[in-house]
Amino acid sequence: MEFHWGILVCLAGAYLLGSIPTAVWIGRRFYGIDVREHGSGNAGATNALRVLGTRTGVIVLLLDALKGVLAVALGWLVKEAFSSPDLFSVFQLLLGLFALLGHVFPLFAGFRGGKGIATLAGIVTILFPGAVLICLLVFAAFFIPSRYVSLGSIAASLAFPVAVIWITGPSTWPEIIFSLMVAVFVPLTHRKNIQRLLKGTENKINFNKK
Repeated sequence: MEFHWGILVCLAGAYLLGSIPTAVWIGRRFYGIDVREHGSGNAGATNALRVLGTRTGVIVLLLDALKGVLAVALGWLVKEAFSSPDLFSVFQLLLGLFALLGHVFPLFAGFRGGKGIATLAGIVTILFPGAVLICLLVFAAFFIPSRYVSLGSIAASLAFPVAVIWITGPSTWPEIIFSLMVAVFVPLTHRKNIQRLLKGTENKINFNKK
């Protein structure tokens, strides 16, 4: 495979897409507040739902997921640069990782972003649609009775490599490694949530209108 400047441009584009701080911008524009100064202090969809209301939270969720979808889709602009489908698949995984990095450390919001769950959901929906359906069921099984988004997210992330490796496979080694990274990344970004869950002080989601 020859070097292609478009590859670097796409990776930069994926990071910049991830860096769009949806919750922060919507909160400032329509509510005059920075969501990072309220609720959990997080710039993600869950805190947007908690602080700005259900309707706005859902909008933030969908837009954050769209960032992941568009980041992965950037790969098709330079698909001809890759000599094999496997290499192109690895590149799409990298695009997803760059978008996730942008969401967690956004250039446009002082590098203080969210935990990346919605953006990650968009990424894996494109790359692992079968596994996502299984993870959604796992998420629902934990979230619906408890109303803890963090618990559902952690459970779904741990189920993800199981679904990728043993249920929806066969999978390539890059896909397996990516799925294992997800299972490590999500609990790591939810360390404080895990501590609150153990103490019984984690915030539950109460759906409200604003």
